Amino acid sequence: MSGPCSPQGPGAIHNRLFGFEADFSGDLRCLPMAVRRKLDLAGVKLKLVHWNGLSPAERLTLVQWNDDGQALQELRNWLLERSRNLPDGPAKPLEPAQACDWQQSGTLPGEVDLSCAQLGLKIEPQRWSNLDELQRFALVKLSHPGHEHRNLPRALDEFGLLTDP
Repeated sequence: MSGPCSPQGPGAIHNRLFGFEADFSGDLRCLPMAVRRKLDLAGVKLKLVHWNGLSPAERLTLVQWNDDGQALQELRNWLLERSRNLPDGPAKPLEPAQACDWQQSGTLPGEVDLSCAQLGLKIEPQRWSNLDELQRFALVKLSHPGHEHRNLPRALDEFGLLTDP
């Protein structure tokens, strides 16, 4: 299988795995945040059953897949085609993410603020704006209502948000 991949360089976020994902990132049994972000950007709803229907090499390729516009279009096309014969039917096309909370560095999303407050934590808006897009994506996803928030404190700590500025 081929795909537009590039090695991780300074500032690269497309293929970074976080420490709070270590429980499952070694064997890629769950979708890492870097892949989930690319799926949102490409406009593809890939269920866990689809992910588990991919080979380990294909999962690794998705982690390494680049996130520029052309690469994301190729990712969308490849996944929609590849998933046709996967368990639970094909992946679903969605509108690609645009102007989402995690794409906005200037405003701390209310759901992140609320989830942190429920844990007795607070993120200063300036610290939110210093995060890169993948970090903001992870915090938004970990803050969704109904999410157990188990990894939210771990992510906040990893991103240096639990220490004094």
